[in-house]
Amino acid sequence: MDPLFELIDVAYSYGRHPALRDVSLTVRCGAIGLVGQNGAGKSTLIHLLLGLIRPTAGSLKVFASERRGWPTGFRQRVGFMPERESLLPGLKGIEYVALAGQLCGMPRRDALRRAHETLSYLELEEARYRAVEQYSVGMRQRLKLAAALVHDPDLLLLDEPTSGLDPDGRAAMLDVLAVLAARPGKSLVLSTHLLGDVERICEEAIVLDAGRVVGVGPIREMRTVSAGTYRVRWRGDGNRLADRLLALGAEVRDSERSGEAQVVVPEGWQHRDFFKAAREGQVVLTGLKREEEDLEAVYQRLIGAGTISRGDNHD
Repeated sequence: MDPLFELIDVAYSYGRHPALRDVSLTVRCGAIGLVGQNGAGKSTLIHLLLGLIRPTAGSLKVFASERRGWPTGFRQRVGFMPERESLLPGLKGIEYVALAGQLCGMPRRDALRRAHETLSYLELEEARYRAVEQYSVGMRQRLKLAAALVHDPDLLLLDEPTSGLDPDGRAAMLDVLAVLAARPGKSLVLSTHLLGDVERICEEAIVLDAGRVVGVGPIREMRTVSAGTYRVRWRGDGNRLADRLLALGAEVRDSERSGEAQVVVPEGWQHRDFFKAAREGQVVLTGLKREEEDLEAVYQRLIGAGTISRGDNHD
């Protein structure tokens, strides 16, 4: 199977500011997360994939074809949901989504039919005849997603799709994205600063830092298991167990949850030491396993102690 997209020594600069530096990667079809700090190059990479900008150096292929502009054939296979406001005042929701379909090569009648179906799927059917400027933030995000989905693209590019949403709106959006990510034969690229969203939706991740790729591949393979960190569950008095673990040289963290804690053990620790602490603390261990990194820990390991910022300027 051909790669979804392939970059070979790709660089891009905004004037004297390098946004991407010698990026080489091959990505297969599926659900891919694109993560990095403010200015890491996420939006620049998406714009390159779309053909909205051309590399300063290197070569880029999408669907095994070199990107040169944005021909109709390519538009029919790709949907894009931008982070920034892209709605056209004066249009009704149904008109906006149908127009997006027509711009991707659909006949007007088919575009209108698909617009109705897509808006209904995203629970906007009651607002489809309302002017887009009257939509709430959450409704506008779903409307942008509808415009990206109306022509049933093979590849869906999403730039901060949960931006500005309240907790309920974010949860609803993630539910939709999880379903879209699981569609056979379809691919999704999710660019976001929210690592938990990527971990929930995506199978693979591309980690960017200062315009360079510092990690790429299946998320499960990017994680490592820490030899010295365990998740411990018990039944009984947790304070007594914590006291015995501390006495044996272990560090107890995240113990505010009833009956569960993270325990960091010293070098030379043996499994039997957990059972010794439990016996002396008169508790029963009900769970014991080494902890696997989450994507946040993977990210910190790859780029250091930086944090991901919201919003991208020349990103």
